[in-house]
Amino acid sequence: MVDRGQIRGNNITVAVTPDHRDWTYRVGEKMAFTVSVMRSGTLVDEGTITYEMGPEMYATEKRQVTLHGGQATLVGRMMEPGFYRVRVTTKVGGRDYEGLCTAAVSPERIEAKAQCPEDFDAFWQRAAEEARWTALEPKMELLPERCMEGVNVYHVSYQNDKWGRRVYGILCVPTKAGRYPALLRVPGAGVRPYGGDAWLARKGCIVLEIGIHGVPVTREQTYYDELQNGPLDGYFCWSINDRDRNYYKHVVTGCLRSIDYIATLPEWDGEHLGVTGSSQGGFLSLVCAALDKRVTCYGAVHAALCDHEASLAGRACGWPHYWYGKERASEEEVRNVRYYDGVNFARRITCPGWFSFGYNDTVVPPTTAWATYNSVTAPKEISIYQQTGHYWYQEQWDEWGAWLEKALLVNRE
Repeated sequence: MVDRGQIRGNNITVAVTPDHRDWTYRVGEKMAFTVSVMRSGTLVDEGTITYEMGPEMYATEKRQVTLHGGQATLVGRMMEPGFYRVRVTTKVGGRDYEGLCTAAVSPERIEAKAQCPEDFDAFWQRAAEEARWTALEPKMELLPERCMEGVNVYHVSYQNDKWGRRVYGILCVPTKAGRYPALLRVPGAGVRPYGGDAWLARKGCIVLEIGIHGVPVTREQTYYDELQNGPLDGYFCWSINDRDRNYYKHVVTGCLRSIDYIATLPEWDGEHLGVTGSSQGGFLSLVCAALDKRVTCYGAVHAALCDHEASLAGRACGWPHYWYGKERASEEEVRNVRYYDGVNFARRITCPGWFSFGYNDTVVPPTTAWATYNSVTAPKEISIYQQTGHYWYQEQWDEWGAWLEKALLVNRE
């Protein structure tokens, strides 16, 4: 039997490369993209490609062209700040292969479309206060099989915004007596178990990694698959026309209660607290940094749920793309979704942050990522990995960890 785990990549590849090494152009500047179809790393002799290109999510040109020596050159131009995407497909041996390139056009000038409700701050202050009427009543269970030298690992839970609705997570605490900085890890979309972060804990940091669905996070994967495909299917779109019943309301308060829980730990130093996550977790990182001043730093990677209204202006919008492809949206939905737009949280952040994302991301459009970054007025850093989609490169992952370690450990000393 063939071990499918040994199958990697394709022998046929389609590369789309811009003529600017940084993938960045100015408004109105000509952009040239070279398309190369290769077999075993060398150009094919002949063939055709089908391409579409234009502002991301809104292609304006679709055609088929013949390759010359395995290559073709495509030219575009964009007259406003944003991102220009070229998507190419070709058929070889009866199979379809795809290449993608998304170029930035004056990204530092991209402005978010999100509007902010006048009572945004009052709404979230009240939500936090009402959640805190419920006592935390924390529970902690040691997981001996996960502990390692210098680190104790626990399955923990505590109450969220009402009795019986609990937040579950994995807590990693250094065993050496002392007081330590803390990091809250918030999750991407979906339903899954969690392993915690003993690696950072061994370096001298308390780490709490949480789930958001009010279920234990140490069960078998099949348990979470059944939830995701059953009771929690499409949770991110539930009640978007009602700010009080929106699924993310108790998710947000759960993150704030997680900070409350960290604050009860005698090992926390009471001064240094970071929050980080990617995708949905990037959004929740912005939320925590904006709503809780105990947060002293954050790392937001390809943050989702940002600039929802952009699609109503004909521009790429944030995941989960509530109104993309629709001619209109109800005023009620638009009004209520504004309370859950990452941009409106980003505008309120005062602590330092680190952003990272890729230009070929088809889930979280880089247009929204840059618009969100541009909305932050506090100290911030950005690290772009142009070629990535909605995933990580190893170098990006390592840089993320190094930034958090410096912010929480090195700068503390």
